[in-house]
This record gives sequence, structure tokens and C-alpha cells, in this order.
Amino acid sequence: MHHYQNINDRKIRFALVGCGRIAANHFGAMEQHADRIELVDVCDVDAKALQRAVERTGARGHRDLGAMLESTTADIVVLTTPSGLHPDQAIQVAQSGRHVMTEKPMATRWHDGIRMVKACDEANVRLFVVKQNRRNATLQLLKKAVEQGRFGKIYSVSVNVFWTRPQEYYDSAKWRGTWEFDGGAFMNQASHYIDLLDWLIGPVESVMAYTATLARNIEVEDSGVAALRWRSGAMGTLNVTMLTYPKNMEGSITILGEKGTVRIGGVAVNEIQQWEFAEPTEDDQLIKEASYETTSVYGFGHPLYYDNVINTLQGKADPETDGREGLKSLELLIAMYLSSRDGKRVALPLEY
Repeated sequence: MHHYQNINDRKIRFALVGCGRIAANHFGAMEQHADRIELVDVCDVDAKALQRAVERTGARGHRDLGAMLESTTADIVVLTTPSGLHPDQAIQVAQSGRHVMTEKPMATRWHDGIRMVKACDEANVRLFVVKQNRRNATLQLLKKAVEQGRFGKIYSVSVNVFWTRPQEYYDSAKWRGTWEFDGGAFMNQASHYIDLLDWLIGPVESVMAYTATLARNIEVEDSGVAALRWRSGAMGTLNVTMLTYPKNMEGSITILGEKGTVRIGGVAVNEIQQWEFAEPTEDDQLIKEASYETTSVYGFGHPLYYDNVINTLQGKADPETDGREGLKSLELLIAMYLSSRDGKRVALPLEY
């Protein structure tokens, strides 16, 4: 496909755009990998947020992405801006000849996701989409069990995201709760769970969904449900709400197969609550440890995700979640929104 220059003779230079809430996770991850990378530039339109980022990181601050790209020495630019801004910014970065790492969701519209992948291909740069939850110890064990065929035929899958986002959360920034820049409960808060549907179970054949805005004063949905059928014949449900009283309650996945039953629950798939297989393996001993690991380092995924990005840029690994992989969960999200809007079943893949 593409031939990328490996960076092995020095630290990899990063720049970051969008110094808001999630940027802190990225700064933390970069600090853990300071032996292999350096953050050279940060950018934000908000002077206060930018000032905080400069103080924490010592990087040069910029108010404008274009200006930053003219002067930066970065090899890769991280986008932690509002979701709807990712596509144009990713394309701008790619055209400047730099690799791109974007937070989830990569875009809020299907054709924007396609444009991003094409632009990065044309510029011969890599596109990484952050899916740090895949690195949870609990989900890694589950992925391995699926890959080893321990479930036999998978029959039924259910994913629940019962969380709380108060009105203040949506009011905290103008872009939140909008279609163009944010997307709703499915696209923003539950996107990592929707990612599991394809990553763990395989390609989805079709989907039917309902979404609603039941309580919050926002453009997008605060709750939604979907029924899915996979190409393998498995069927399943997704049940999402940001209205759980009084606080976040559960982020879970249950898989029922011919020779296995697993439920991973807790607030964010951090506890293995059921793990039964017809044929035991040594992985079964790791169950308690995995639950503990994921809870004690809640949100530990970003440093692990960065590790893969660094190894990829050094030519030592393949990207875990590149643009094409990112498109799979975007496609599923868009299919759910289309189904809800039009009141009908939507088949995948969407028209390219």
C-alpha cells in the first residue's frame, strides 16, 4: 500500500490541537512516553485553555492551526477538538505532510470520514483514530477468547450504556449536544461501546434503531436503542441512555455462544462478572486480575494507545486503529442514525 518513513534516530515530535477536557488524557499519556516522544506545539482558540496547556507541557502555544502548521516541526498532529471539526482539520494536517491522530468519533458524517481517509492516503500520511478502550485488560481477554473460537457459534450479544450526563455538561460548551459538532449519546458517549460490536463480533449485516431526546435541552439524542443482526447470524441489542438516576451505573457487554457465556460489566466494562466456557484455558486464571487492572487504572487506555502509535511510526508495529478501522464504527453509527430517522432497517455496508 503505502511506504512510510520510519522515525528511529530521534524522539517522535507531536503537536496537539484542542486543549479541552480530553486533552489532559493525551498530555498524561505523552508524559508517560517522554523517553520516546516530545510535544513541541499546542493550539487552541481559547486563550485560557491554551495557557493551561502551555504551562503543563512547555510546548509552544498557537491560536491558529494554519499558523501552527507553518512553523511546527511535528511529525504527527493530535486532534482533540470538537468532533465535527476533525475532518477539515485532519485534511489540513495531512496536506501539510504530517501524520494525524484524531479522537473519537473521527467525524460526525459518513462522507467526512471517507474524505479524511482519502486525504491521508493521497498525502501518504497515516491516520490514527483513538480507540483506547480496546486496550482494557478485560476487553483484551474477551477479544482473545473470541479469536480462539471459545464461544463456538455466537448467538446473542447485548450492550448497555446506562450513564448520566446532566444539562450542565451539555451547557459547558457551545458545541456539545449539537448534530454538526458533537453527535448524541450513540456517537459521543457510547461510541467506544458501538466500536465493540464490529471489533469483537464481526461485520454487521443490518441494524434498526430508535433514538429520542427525552429530558435534555439539546439537538441530539440523550437515549437510544438498536437491534442488530451480524453476518454470522448472531443477533443483539444496544441500549444507551445518559439519563440514569442518580449517577453512572453500567457500561456492559454480554456474549452468549454455543460453548461460552461472558458478561463484562461495571461502570465501564471494567469487571468480568461472568466467564464460563466449555473448554477451560490458562486465560481463565487471569479474570480477577484483569478486572482489578482495569478499575485501578481507569482510563489507562490512552498511554497504551500511544504505545502502538509510537511503535507504528518507528516501523515496529501495525496500527491498531487506523482510518479504515475507524470507519467501521462510524459506518455503524451512521446506519443507526439513518434507521432512527427514516423508521426502517438499514443494511451494511453503506453505499460508498
